[in-house]
Amino acid sequence: MSDSYTSFKVGPYTLRSRLILGTGKYPTLDSMRESLEASGCHAVTVAVRRVEMGQKNAEALLDHIDPKKYILLPNTAGCFTPEDAVRSARLAREALDVEWVKLEVLADKKTLLPDPLGTLQACETLAKDGFAVLCYTSDDPVMARRIEAAGAASVMPAGSPIGSGQGVLNPNNIRIILETIQVPVIVDAGVGTPSDVTLAMELGAEGVLLNTGVALAKEPVKMARAMGLACESGFLAARAGRIPKKLYATASSPWEGLIEPSKRPAPEGIPGE
Repeated sequence: MSDSYTSFKVGPYTLRSRLILGTGKYPTLDSMRESLEASGCHAVTVAVRRVEMGQKNAEALLDHIDPKKYILLPNTAGCFTPEDAVRSARLAREALDVEWVKLEVLADKKTLLPDPLGTLQACETLAKDGFAVLCYTSDDPVMARRIEAAGAASVMPAGSPIGSGQGVLNPNNIRIILETIQVPVIVDAGVGTPSDVTLAMELGAEGVLLNTGVALAKEPVKMARAMGLACESGFLAARAGRIPKKLYATASSPWEGLIEPSKRPAPEGIPGE
């Protein structure tokens, strides 16, 4: 991997990979652990509700995430009010000894879309509280600017609804967000296949966060490897400078110096016509 791909700083952390992987929905904890390894990710997101209050399944989950290999990124998934999200983030800081949080304040259980007002309120509170806030939001460029102004360390626009596998539905909005804010943009949610990851990175995103696309794949470990490769591929392609799109063909070899067929000499031993 290139140095520019691996030197990815978000808040207080420098990551070795621009792919962030989730830990939910896997068929087994072993498949989760193997998928994390195969993806090459460095940051791993964990729902605060799965690790708080000493739950037995939480202990088993954390036992399968090697702290020497991964940085835990707690998220406030399942929170529907800013107060609940702030409380969960503070609990995570105490329980996991981390300085960042992936903030989610959801509007409802059916769409899992972000509540814009609640998200903004929680982001402001947590940023003032010393958190590096990676803020999940819609792909609205205006909201992205407001979240940045509220102190977010990263804006995380959804490619499409959480877990939908629809990919990046509105690339133009992602482009506008990338043009108008300065903090890292990490595309979050809706990724279903490696080509979705590549597209997000080719648009210029600094990273991609996903979970369902790997966890519910028929073979999660293989899909995790593919997602990791796609993330690096898209990042490099975005910065390599693609050729412009044209209506007509362009020959790959120059025409200059070529002899027209009618003027070519006949091969030796074969009489000319």
